[in-house]
Amino acid sequence: MGLRGRCTVVVVALCVSGTATPTARADSADVAALQVAMRALGLYRATVDGITGPATRRAVTSFQRRRGLRADGVAGPLTRRALGRRGRPALGSRPIRPGAQGRDVAALQFLLRRRGFGPVGVDGGFGPNTTAAVHRFQHAAGLTIDEVAGPATLAALRRRTVVATGVGGPVAFLRPISSPITDGFGWLAGRRHTGLDFPAPTGATVRAAGRGVVSFAGWNNGGYGNLVVVKHRLGFETWYAHLSRVAVQRGQAVVGGTPVGAVGSTGHSTGPHLHFEARLFGSPVDPAPRLLTAVAASREHVTRDRPRRRLTCRPNGDARLTRDADPALAREGRCP
Repeated sequence: MGLRGRCTVVVVALCVSGTATPTARADSADVAALQVAMRALGLYRATVDGITGPATRRAVTSFQRRRGLRADGVAGPLTRRALGRRGRPALGSRPIRPGAQGRDVAALQFLLRRRGFGPVGVDGGFGPNTTAAVHRFQHAAGLTIDEVAGPATLAALRRRTVVATGVGGPVAFLRPISSPITDGFGWLAGRRHTGLDFPAPTGATVRAAGRGVVSFAGWNNGGYGNLVVVKHRLGFETWYAHLSRVAVQRGQAVVGGTPVGAVGSTGHSTGPHLHFEARLFGSPVDPAPRLLTAVAASREHVTRDRPRRRLTCRPNGDARLTRDADPALAREGRCP
């Protein structure tokens, strides 16, 4: 993927303050910019995610009807023109400088956030937070640091894999379970592993790594199985995957040590383990440098949903010789 009462040194940063990495595609950034425009007009209230879903189409249709355009839910040239400054200019049509506003700024902010460099907000205004995000990305990508999103910066954002490190402030997490780490974050046998694996018996308690609010709790069709996502401050999230059961619900506030579920092997998994991720602005980052030596629970235990027949499976939860991080091989209570 306790400490209660006032904030302690373990979670102080969180109190004051992923499958493969999301693709930083220009077309999804353009959709995100459209969502920002619709939100500014009060027509879109969902997450700015760069995906043309029902909420985005409904917003565009409502806008088109308001302006007397063909209400087909597709943001074509006429719809973009009717949006005024919020519908122009297209990303890449000009160097984007601090102080700029418009569609391309919103798209730039979305690309930066998907890469893990911020800013927190996507609003179409190139202010100090966006300037700092461009600066961080240019430094990480080895580009000239001029804080202007010109052709080289945009090309790197669209096509290059640049990992965000050292950003997000002094955020630290408790260990969610007292088990050793097997597979770590990074490239393993030709595929990218987006978190840390903690092999443990089915039913072992998994606890929140810090203070936050549960933003997802349930079944994930992308391979994570039973999944809990906790949203923290400063753009961080922690993900707890392959759980045998979920012990929290969406909207629930948690602190470091709150039980969020139990170890399992649901989804694309080859054996019981916890797949733990940390994400910054939606992009997976290596949790290891932010993990404290302290464990969220001093003593782990196996709960009642432990299988009657004790299984002896391979200790590593993820198969290495596959294209994805957590292959679809295991079922709960069975070894592959």
